[in-house]
Amino acid sequence: MPPLKRAAFLLLGLGSILRGAPSAERVVSQTVGTDELLLAVAEPGQIAALSHLARDPEYSAVADEASGFPQLQLNGDAESVLKFQPTLVLCADYSRPELVAQLRRAGVQVLIFDHYATIEDAYANLRVLGRVLGDGERAEKVIAGCQRRVAALERRLKGLAPAGVIAPSTYGLIPGANTTFQDLCDHSGAENLATTLGHLVGNAPQPSEDMLVWPIDFVVVSGKGVAGALAPFRDLPPYEYLEVVRASHAVLLPPWVLGCVSHHRILGYEIMAQALHPEAFK
Repeated sequence: MPPLKRAAFLLLGLGSILRGAPSAERVVSQTVGTDELLLAVAEPGQIAALSHLARDPEYSAVADEASGFPQLQLNGDAESVLKFQPTLVLCADYSRPELVAQLRRAGVQVLIFDHYATIEDAYANLRVLGRVLGDGERAEKVIAGCQRRVAALERRLKGLAPAGVIAPSTYGLIPGANTTFQDLCDHSGAENLATTLGHLVGNAPQPSEDMLVWPIDFVVVSGKGVAGALAPFRDLPPYEYLEVVRASHAVLLPPWVLGCVSHHRILGYEIMAQALHPEAFK
């Protein structure tokens, strides 16, 4: 969906929220992505509870900041959400439909975020949430800071040839176009070969034989160390046959980055860019 249409869609949804709830005084976030948005633009007193993953550094970019707020239970059922007496619950399109339906039947406003593949989507989501919370200016300040970081990175990378990369998976899928990984590549001086050579869209089945001849410079993995992150792939075809895996040519990202759907993904841009193009950071 083009950016202007995405923005229009989000604002249509926002209008219904604002008409039904003039102020969002008690907000519960049901996903780690909405945790990250909420903590960026809300007053602490507006936050009733965060998701059960909010404090987990494997998944959350804001684990330390989230430690000061209540969390939902792991099962995340409607009862566990409603006990915080929310005026608004933040969900994503991957939230359980039955949960969303139960919350709405209980008379609670629900805001669902369903576009997050790109940094522009993240900016749009921050703006929507800022308006709902009554502080659009705070959202704009967050966005302006993000834009400065992205622009600084673009200046460093200008004129450099992109490095060929893939993001391997033990599930037989790799990310192509229209994914957060493609967005990481677009802002870090990388060419996602699954998109340009594999012509894949979304998280798609890996073309194992074709991958053997792709000019892969680095694999992009996450974890606490390169050895541990690459270990599952050393005996897994087709990765075990790739020279980049055998030679440990990898970009290591913090565990939460590859799944990040918020503006915090910019740290991933910066880490990848420095790993792929160290000459631009001397």
